Amino acid sequence: MCAVVGVFGSDTAAKIAYYALFAMQHRGQESSGISSADGEKIRLIKNRGLVTEVFDEESFQLLEGRCAIGHNRYSTAGKDSVLDAQPVFARYKLGEISVAHNGNLVNKMEVRNRLIERGAIFQTDMDTENIVHLIAKSQEDHLVDRIKDMLTKIEGAYCLIIQSRSKMFVIRDRFGIRPLSLGRLPDGGWIAASETCALDLVDAEFVRDVRPGEMLIFEEGKEPVSEQIFEPDYRPCAFEYIYFARPDSIIDGKNVYETRVKMGHNLAKEQPADVDLVLPVPDSGVAAMGFAEGQGLRFEMGIVRNHYVGRTFIEPTQQIRDLKVKLKLSPIKYLIEGKRVAIVDDSLVRGTTSRQIVRMLRHAGAKEVHMRIAAPEIKFPCRYGIDTPTQAELISTRYTPQEIAEYIGADSVGFLSLDGLVDALGRDRNYSLVSFDGNYFAGGCTESPSCGGE
Repeated sequence: MCAVVGVFGSDTAAKIAYYALFAMQHRGQESSGISSADGEKIRLIKNRGLVTEVFDEESFQLLEGRCAIGHNRYSTAGKDSVLDAQPVFARYKLGEISVAHNGNLVNKMEVRNRLIERGAIFQTDMDTENIVHLIAKSQEDHLVDRIKDMLTKIEGAYCLIIQSRSKMFVIRDRFGIRPLSLGRLPDGGWIAASETCALDLVDAEFVRDVRPGEMLIFEEGKEPVSEQIFEPDYRPCAFEYIYFARPDSIIDGKNVYETRVKMGHNLAKEQPADVDLVLPVPDSGVAAMGFAEGQGLRFEMGIVRNHYVGRTFIEPTQQIRDLKVKLKLSPIKYLIEGKRVAIVDDSLVRGTTSRQIVRMLRHAGAKEVHMRIAAPEIKFPCRYGIDTPTQAELISTRYTPQEIAEYIGADSVGFLSLDGLVDALGRDRNYSLVSFDGNYFAGGCTESPSCGGE
């Protein structure tokens, strides 16, 4: 997962982009970057680290102009290096461009190999660099036509914000797998961002979601121009509602908080637990609260999170994940000792965190520990930007729920059913449920389950 933002027509564009990225820090912690354009030149600052670590007051003296695009990186392809930070900047025949991308291109290697055969030289492992090369090598005379040409050659999940020296282009793939919202700033400028929580922080008025298959073109002194590049085949990613989005965001018209409460309610119906109290795994409190409400059980914030430690799921190596779980979470013994507890998490991927949490609760004196997961079993790798690259890493492909309980040391483990998830999300649209049902043909992967990115 990544966060993207684009700001156009504001005298403080770079600062607004900074605050928007700060609001979306949960979507990526490895690196951050902002590029600005003043009509004549694009300037770029990016580096490894959190938003507050990459930028300071001097940064905004450099990042001049009324257009700025930004990116927080969470790597599913490429490495944790400054070279792989975004936006990606390039000089080419028509001038300068900068590109920020959220998603995964499932035909990345096929496109890259063709470009290398045509003489392209790559500096990173990111699929985003494919996009820059495709634009640069297009034979079209105008940038907008080069972008359209590029879009015919890529497949998969993408929210793109492309900046030239005087224009900004906002694009969402035809499946709408990743979220992208459009807002109006108090000074009359425009903002596009991955989540509405970014709009809220900068006092932008939500206008609408960018439509699947749509491109918006921003130019100084004009209203945005909308072009429907592809016929929509709308399949938003369910994981946005389960895990990635902030609970105060509204993703494609659905309130994330409300959806997670419903997941908890459905989990309580399907997988009840005979316990004394319900605890959330931070920050899964919303689903846990729904689970407690659904059973009429006592709800307690019985595990304290150290907020100065980042999210373990999006750390790139298993060794770092293991250490950070211990640094991150601490149980409140007073609440837990002698109790039968249900611990509710929003998903179970590798089992690393769950195993250590159960051990913590046992050490705190829990009489019984029952794990409940407010999502179905994750049995298939995702090719659209979630860090589950191989089935070998997925605990649910190797073990039954009973075996998982034994592995993590819990008295029982229960998952939300796929139907229970769909009921919570709403049956008004088709969701990308690849991680749960393995249907790679329903969300942009047009050949086979192995056609995906990294």
